[in-house]
Amino acid sequence: MAYGLLFLINLLIFSLCSVLVHSGGVHGGHYYAYIRPTLSDQWFKFDDERVTKEDIKRALEEQYGGEEELPQTNPGFNNSPFKFTKYSNAYMLVYIRESDKEKIICNVDEKDIAEHLRIRLKKEQEEKEQKRKEKSEAHLYTIIKVARSEDLLEQIGKDIYFDLVDHDKVRSFRIQKQMPFTLFKEEVAKEFGVPIQFQRFWLWAKRQNHTYRPNRPLTPQEESQSVGQLREVSNKANNAELKLFLEVELGPDLRPIAPLDRTKEDILLFFKLYDPLKEELRYIGRLFVKGSSKPMEILTKLSEMAGYAPDQEIELYEEIKFEPQVMCEPIDKKIAFRSSQLEDGDIVCFQKPPLGSGEQCRYPDVPSFLEYVHNRQVVRFRSLEKPKEDEFSLELSKNHTYDDVVERVAHHLGLDDPSKIRLTSHNCYSQQPKPQPIKYRGVDHLSDMLVHYNQTSDILYYEVLDIPLPELQGLKTLKVAFHHATKEEVVIHTIRLPKQSTVGDVINDLKTKVELSHPNAELRLLEVFYHKIYKIFPPSEKIENINDQYWTLRAEEIPEEEKQIGPQDRLIHVYHFMKDTAQNQVQVQNFGEPFFLVIREGETLAEVKVRIQQKLQVPDDEFSKWKFAFLSLGRPEYLQDSDVVSGRFQRRDVYGAWEQYLGLEHADSAPKRSYAANQVSNVMSIMVKYSC
Repeated sequence: MAYGLLFLINLLIFSLCSVLVHSGGVHGGHYYAYIRPTLSDQWFKFDDERVTKEDIKRALEEQYGGEEELPQTNPGFNNSPFKFTKYSNAYMLVYIRESDKEKIICNVDEKDIAEHLRIRLKKEQEEKEQKRKEKSEAHLYTIIKVARSEDLLEQIGKDIYFDLVDHDKVRSFRIQKQMPFTLFKEEVAKEFGVPIQFQRFWLWAKRQNHTYRPNRPLTPQEESQSVGQLREVSNKANNAELKLFLEVELGPDLRPIAPLDRTKEDILLFFKLYDPLKEELRYIGRLFVKGSSKPMEILTKLSEMAGYAPDQEIELYEEIKFEPQVMCEPIDKKIAFRSSQLEDGDIVCFQKPPLGSGEQCRYPDVPSFLEYVHNRQVVRFRSLEKPKEDEFSLELSKNHTYDDVVERVAHHLGLDDPSKIRLTSHNCYSQQPKPQPIKYRGVDHLSDMLVHYNQTSDILYYEVLDIPLPELQGLKTLKVAFHHATKEEVVIHTIRLPKQSTVGDVINDLKTKVELSHPNAELRLLEVFYHKIYKIFPPSEKIENINDQYWTLRAEEIPEEEKQIGPQDRLIHVYHFMKDTAQNQVQVQNFGEPFFLVIREGETLAEVKVRIQQKLQVPDDEFSKWKFAFLSLGRPEYLQDSDVVSGRFQRRDVYGAWEQYLGLEHADSAPKRSYAANQVSNVMSIMVKYSC
């Protein structure tokens, strides 16, 4: 019997073996774990790649969240202890039953691991070992990247337009530095099928204008060196890579032949062909020319390479650079190559002469096409009403003017009047539209629309207006939430008036659009932010001066009781509130619709409550649960029915009338007005917007 009881107790005893901890807040954070693998008193902290020893106090007692007090340095002075919030909380606990301890905390043999995991772990270990080996032997190897004519033919006009090749997309060799370059040529022969006697390698060089071109062929002396020696000689930037261009000459049967004899007079030029009708630029080949010869002497050869008639007239351009601006200059066909300062590795673009005035194609010549390629930008357009969704894309130029852009957008949307398009730039940090739209012709070029501080976006937001933007910018646009005197609904009205108009003009315009309780009802305009009334706008205030970026403009009828205020009466603010005890601190949270109330001299809270219940139409059973408090700077002082309310509103030492109010404490169970949900979640959804 006793043995059975002990066995049962043993089944019910558990030992804590690990604690998963979350550090951070509700919107994000970091996870780590405390584990004791052998159930001894020694705990370990596993935090990403760091594993450290921890004591039991750190692993268990400090993971409860909440607050912690720092010890007082001068306790005799009655200093209040300093508290700080702890952001580490135990998230998950793992226990092991004592009776199962021997089966769980035991050595693991390879046979205990599932086969698919053994295969995976072995593969990961081999890859890790291979990377370790490569890293430890990295100083023994170098990378050689070999570009060929085939790469130029494949990339130019597709992946790149400027220069000749993207070296990250050519064949790469990992070669021991001690390997003789002659042996490397055998590797190239195997890879490309080009016998070593038909190979000639050129070194690339970065020029002062930041272009990258084949500079000179390797000398026989250099080819007799090791790969490492050649890299050190050629690479002034101390880069781990050696970049080469493989020149291979082809015979009539398109098979490799020995490289052509080259003298100091010979210049290696690369040629690109441009077709204005197809807007196509492609690599056409390379030629050796004599420095003293003239371009007109190779026109027939170029026509043959391009498939033109032998007597076809051709225009030549030198591609000089593309950053920060494109330089592509015409070549005088009657001046010698050397006199035109052409040298090894230079690029010559050629084409047929443009047709007529050039109206039959967008980019009639090479310079205009390269300028277009350099500045073209695919822009994703989103409706301002759906700022998360790409609606369509347009290929534009960064040099397009404001008018060019809105015309392209209007054409895509099938809109006749481009001036009704209003654009808004993208905030690269918030990933949202900027608060203010782009003014009509307020920027010079598309590039100005896309830049945000030091970043460039590819997103623009658009909206279609009901009147032209220049006309709209002469007006002030206000969105006013009208609160009906007796109905729960709130209707948002858009008011457009000249910028010099007054609040009185807004009220008069609003009267023509809303339903009033009686024809002679007077309206007022309020500034409301997070359930507090901050301002009553005087009718004479200019609407141009209303800074309405964050708050709501609310219009309402002025109650009759406020028109008959006596000399001892007071107009006070009344707000709804709840208490939030987050992080052991009581905070007041306002909600619902704030309002004004006239307080009579000597009026008790019991009398005021009757008028409030009647005004808000709250049932007796619910209203009986409400508490009433005088709040000043967020501190509530609860009132009794016998307290004289007006006596609490005599102080003048409070900044802003909105910080001294009668608070109605209750649960937020009232039916929401039609726009209230948006007001809490996103003030911007009902805020008044500038039209400019």
